[in-house]
Amino acid sequence: MPVEYRDAPSLAQPPGYSHVAVARAATLVVTAGAVPLDAEGALVGADDPVAQARAVLGNLLTQLEAGGAAPADVVKTTVYVVGGHEAQLAVWDVVRSSRVGRAPSTLLGISSLGYRRQLVEIEAVAVID
Repeated sequence: MPVEYRDAPSLAQPPGYSHVAVARAATLVVTAGAVPLDAEGALVGADDPVAQARAVLGNLLTQLEAGGAAPADVVKTTVYVVGGHEAQLAVWDVVRSSRVGRAPSTLLGISSLGYRRQLVEIEAVAVID
């Protein structure tokens, strides 16, 4: 069941993502926030938001797979970034060019996340047949 991405013609065109994802499916897959930890629980990319974003996206794809979903099934992401505007934009560039980059998304600049020196976290919602 493919997800159909749409833009509202009366709104400004979004930079790389879609305004809306339409899915007609029976199963909803919701991930916890993916974090930049390796399989042993060590932080990846300390003080490097781009390295953390890449690690987080890899972990997010693993989470989706565990739920039976693929990147094309993602209908919404939420991206959390600690740091200033430049860090947020750098992470956004990584997300936008990723396999889930087309889905509607919200980017939030925040003051802290759950792990010491963590700068990025991403959660996703997907739908599957």
